[in-house]
Amino acid sequence: MPHTILIIDDSETVRVHLRQVLTAHHVCHKFLIAADAIEGLKLLLSNSVHLVLCDLMMPGIDGFKFLSIMRSKPEVADVPVIILTGAEDIKSKVKGLDAGASDYLVKPVADEELVARVRVHIKLKALQDELREKNERLEELSRTDGLTRVINRRHLIEVLELEFLRAARYEAPLAYIMADIDSFKKLNDEHGHQIGDSALVAVAASLKRNLRAHDIVGRYGGEEFGLILPQTDAAGAQAVAERCRRDVEALDIDGGGGAVHVTMSFGVAGCPRADTPSTAEFIKRADAALYEAKRAGRNRVIVAP
Repeated sequence: MPHTILIIDDSETVRVHLRQVLTAHHVCHKFLIAADAIEGLKLLLSNSVHLVLCDLMMPGIDGFKFLSIMRSKPEVADVPVIILTGAEDIKSKVKGLDAGASDYLVKPVADEELVARVRVHIKLKALQDELREKNERLEELSRTDGLTRVINRRHLIEVLELEFLRAARYEAPLAYIMADIDSFKKLNDEHGHQIGDSALVAVAASLKRNLRAHDIVGRYGGEEFGLILPQTDAAGAQAVAERCRRDVEALDIDGGGGAVHVTMSFGVAGCPRADTPSTAEFIKRADAALYEAKRAGRNRVIVAP
């Protein structure tokens, strides 16, 4: 993977030397060059940079101020910085490291040390980026249902709690829908669990495409799904649920020997209400409406009173 090094130094001689040495040793072939900290910050914020070599003593904004500004910017705060200092300036070295520098090099810079230090920090940055990406992936997996790729029950309830608090604070409407695939056990018994899984995946995709970008659908458990609709009252949620119901009913699910069809029942609850002081009560009202939809014959939408 190509790396980019940003060199910031008010001395053209130093800038040229650093670039020539790192190029000659095949450490890096892409450089961004700045003669002062302001230009360096602009380059840093507008490019993907893997390492910064920065002089401490520069006119205008010095290296200390550069480090302070850089570390305040989340998008570049983790980019390693090697500061360039004078041989006898111990206090500046310590101050630079305290300000967030990763390492330092003493001017005039020894070629072998420059190459070694730069290689180490580029490798560390690559490992750091890889670890962050893996952690982000693990976090995503911890929130997602492995089969349907919608959020799982734990995260669904977390989001509902946040939206419930927001709705209560701003006295805004909020709707929650419980949806359940009708006669799902019979589907599994007659067609097998693989077809049942295909039905779950198809239904989840159907629910998602019938919601707005800021609405949320999650797998509540088994064949049951939860839908969170911010800024939506019960009447609006009823219309959404009815649209979802029709779309699910029209699905052609591959059953191996032909298309399999399923239907879905929906229970809708709206907030805020005096009898709904918590998300637990909110879910309970939607679940009770879902039960009524099942009892009334399935494949229908019932709104909680």
